Amino acid sequence: MTVPLDELPHWLPAWCRDQLGGEPAGVLFRSEKVSMVFGLRLAGGRDVVVKARADDGRAAFCVAAQARLAARGFPCARPLTPVVGAGALAVHAEEYRPGGEVLHGDSPETAVRCAQAFARLMTELAAVTVPPPLPNPPWVRWDEPGSGTWPATGFLDDLDQSVVSGHIVEAAERARTRLLTADLPCVLGHADFEAQNLRWRGRQVWAVHDWDSLAWQPEAALAGEASGSFASAGPPTLAPLDSSEAFLAAYQHFRGRLFTPEELEIAWAAGVWMAAYNAREMALCGGSPAGGDALRAQAAERLRRANA
Repeated sequence: MTVPLDELPHWLPAWCRDQLGGEPAGVLFRSEKVSMVFGLRLAGGRDVVVKARADDGRAAFCVAAQARLAARGFPCARPLTPVVGAGALAVHAEEYRPGGEVLHGDSPETAVRCAQAFARLMTELAAVTVPPPLPNPPWVRWDEPGSGTWPATGFLDDLDQSVVSGHIVEAAERARTRLLTADLPCVLGHADFEAQNLRWRGRQVWAVHDWDSLAWQPEAALAGEASGSFASAGPPTLAPLDSSEAFLAAYQHFRGRLFTPEELEIAWAAGVWMAAYNAREMALCGGSPAGGDALRAQAAERLRRANA
């Protein structure tokens, strides 16, 4: 979505001048979800992307990890600045990396392609040492102490919870109980591995986006939630069971190790919990019911596989 220059946040021109050497001369795009993202053409002609989000202490570690992956040749945008505050916001700039296509579809064949990309990403991140980017994003924050079924998220918690179907809450509670019994080490991983955050050129990944969604959770849990969410190209949905199964099998193959029986259970539980979190958010915000419908149809079998 393009916007006139005079509608940009008041702090942004001076931030660009100080950190990038030039003020915005044009707006390529703007997006506001968890973060504010601005594609900008600076005076002088350089195109950049500036990202800003509430400063919860995570951003600096996420950007540091992204910078190290970009330096290693991983297909992601290279940060141009460290995180530099603007009031209560954590802000950084990165290179503009346009192009590539979204890979649509939720077939087992598509799942295998995505699992190979995710395995490469996790292999690269295993060589990156940064402090854990905590707190985790809320859609993988099932372990928040004292929060109950859902992590505390004021913008959702203040809405009428009666619109959330009982099957969504039940699935979340059972999955969370199983996840909290796990005794697995946490690793650094991408927790929003969805079709909309990837761009492909042919069979090769051209760009992985959304690095402020890094998380610190068990590898099997991160692979499990990716196995359910990889096909989401818009409103979040849940992949078919056979596609999630194909994703998990391919991920283990490309990572070169088999999950233990406990890890497999945790992978299935994490996929259920993230699907339930997304279905709750869609219900509260009047979004697509597709994810909730898919969860209703698949929950019993997914929870069985999770031993939940």
